[in-house]
Amino acid sequence: MTNDTWGQARESLQTAIGKNNYQTWIEPLTFVSCEDGVAEFGVQTSFQGDWVSRNFGEEMLRQFDKLDAGVDRLRFSVQPKRSAPAKQAQAPEEFARPQAPKPQKKATATEEALLGAPLDKRFTFDRFVVGKPNELAHAAARRVAEGGPVSFNPLFLYGGVGLGKTHLMHAIAWELQQRSPELRVVYLSAEQFMYRFIQALRDRQMMDFKSLFRSVDVLMVDDVQFIAGKDSTQDEFFHTFNALIDQQKQIIISADRAPGEIDGLEERIRSRLQWGLVVDLHPTDYELRLGILQQKVEQYRSQYQELKISDGVLEFLAHRISNNVRVLEGALTRLFALASLVGREITLEMAQESLADILRQSDRKVTMDEIMRKICDYYNVRMSDLLSPKRSRNIARPRQMAMWLAKHLTQRSYPEIGKRFGNRDHTTVIHAVRKIEELKAQDSQVAEDAELLRRMLEA
Repeated sequence: MTNDTWGQARESLQTAIGKNNYQTWIEPLTFVSCEDGVAEFGVQTSFQGDWVSRNFGEEMLRQFDKLDAGVDRLRFSVQPKRSAPAKQAQAPEEFARPQAPKPQKKATATEEALLGAPLDKRFTFDRFVVGKPNELAHAAARRVAEGGPVSFNPLFLYGGVGLGKTHLMHAIAWELQQRSPELRVVYLSAEQFMYRFIQALRDRQMMDFKSLFRSVDVLMVDDVQFIAGKDSTQDEFFHTFNALIDQQKQIIISADRAPGEIDGLEERIRSRLQWGLVVDLHPTDYELRLGILQQKVEQYRSQYQELKISDGVLEFLAHRISNNVRVLEGALTRLFALASLVGREITLEMAQESLADILRQSDRKVTMDEIMRKICDYYNVRMSDLLSPKRSRNIARPRQMAMWLAKHLTQRSYPEIGKRFGNRDHTTVIHAVRKIEELKAQDSQVAEDAELLRRMLEA
């Protein structure tokens, strides 16, 4: 195998694994030699070599086979930086050797690319549809993306699946990179942070790990709930968090629930995550879902101008698929794919037929029993008390909340709800529903409880 063969393989690899993966992982490789069927490549860090071997090794060998390159195995060795004097070059086995403490170094562009995860070019601010459920989160993300000091650090975004957390995280990173290219912005998931931490422990590269993570300007960690219960990872995350805050570096975190609701998260981390601004992305309303669909249609029409969609289809989808924006967008993608293949207009009938499985899942009915069990768990009351004549506030308020949820999440009438709650009169249910509505407008805690319970029941 020669450099020319490697050049041909690189072209094929870009097509096989995608441009983003190619630029991040394959392009930085340096062909060193090929002897006895072993192709050796130079890498900047052992982590890069390990990642390429695990994720793209089979594909690289496949491309070499197509070129009859005579390659049976791959080897990745850490190469000294070109700017370093020859006497400082280290053998690969010495790369992980612990060294004497030294000043923190700034991560190079290549190291940052390896440290973080690739960003999705679709997830930018101009493609994020803003509505009442997400306007605060959007405004906070915009403020952080402008760069410079902010009054809140960290920014903590939380909400259910498909509500836009990851979209906003990517949008912040894109905007920061565009406005201030010199900033060292790293985005990755909590799972990736944990993997890199374990890798550093195994390879005895903790000094490099600490140096890289604590020398960034903006650290963005997605789905932080995944480090809950991982004591060692939480400990390192805690110290990284403190080091960056002390340096007045910006941290942006996302999770599927508020810091106080993440089981297995250490109290000291939970406390620090609540230092800054904690923002909830609420479930989408009808208007926001419709806006998302309309924007998606405009994007499709720029590619497929011949595609047509009948009146009422978008409204139908926005009404029927309410729990998850990803599912909503996926449904529209399926419709456009089908329409382009068969050359037909997207009609309401086509939508009902081709999306039958998605619509059935979205139509999951919440039962009265589910509501009552969830209320008992949430407020720590007994089912017998919930159905009893007791009128103490610690029993009456959960009962009223349960009745309010039953009215909004089921098709039961007032008399049917009253009968299920210990044979109460329908006027009692009407009073309970009105009471919760009043309290929601006056008491933010009641409003938050109602929204959280509704979201848990609809999940």
